Amino acid sequence: MNDLLSQVVLLEIIVKGVVIGIVASAPMGPVGVLCIQRTLNKGRAYGLVTGVGAALSDILYALITGYGLSLLYDVISNPTTIYWMQLIGAVIMFIFGLHTYRTNPVRNTRNVSRNKSSLLRNGVTGFFITLANPMIILLFLALFTPFNFVMIEEPMFYQFIGYLSIFGGAMLWWLFITFVVNKLRTRFDVRGIWIINRVIGGAVMIGSLVGAVLIATGTLSLH
Repeated sequence: MNDLLSQVVLLEIIVKGVVIGIVASAPMGPVGVLCIQRTLNKGRAYGLVTGVGAALSDILYALITGYGLSLLYDVISNPTTIYWMQLIGAVIMFIFGLHTYRTNPVRNTRNVSRNKSSLLRNGVTGFFITLANPMIILLFLALFTPFNFVMIEEPMFYQFIGYLSIFGGAMLWWLFITFVVNKLRTRFDVRGIWIINRVIGGAVMIGSLVGAVLIATGTLSLH
C-alpha cells in the first residue's frame, strides 16, 4: 500500500512539473520568438537548441523559487496561508495570461542571421536571453503556489524528479513548437506567433479563473 501511495505521489509530482514547465515556456516572449525565427531561418535543430538553453535557464529560476519557498515552509504550511497563496497565485496567473494575450510579438522580433554558426552558441544565447529576465521568478512563484510545488518534505529523489519534470515539460513545448513551425515554414509569419500568444493567453486566463473559483469555494485543493 505504501509503495502504491509513493507511486501516486511521484506521478502527481511529475504531472505538476510537466504542466509548470509547459506553461512557463509557452508564451511567445523574446526567446520564444527567437526560437521560431531560428527555426525558420536556420532549421529546426537551431530553434530547438535555443529552447534547450531557455529550458536550462528556466530550471535555474525554478530551483531558486522552490528552495526560496522552502525556507518559508513553516509559514506557508499553515492551511489558511496556503489557501490565500493559491488564490493569489491564480490571480497572478490570470494577469500573466492577460499580458500574454495582449502582447504584440512584433516587438520581440529581431534580425536573425542565416549564418548557422554553432548549435552550442545558439543554445547559449537562448540561455542568457532567458536568464536576463528575473521576472520569471514571479511566474514560477505564481505557478508553484497553486500547485503547492514546495517539496521540502519529499525525499531528495522526488525533488530531483520534480524539477527534472519541469525541464521535461519545457522541452515538450520546444519540441512541439519547432515541429509545427518547421512543418508550416512556408505559411508561418508574425501573425502565426500572434495567434499562438492569443491562444496561450486565453487558455491561461480561463484555467486561472476556473482554478480561482474552485479554490475559493473549497472544491479544489492542490496541497
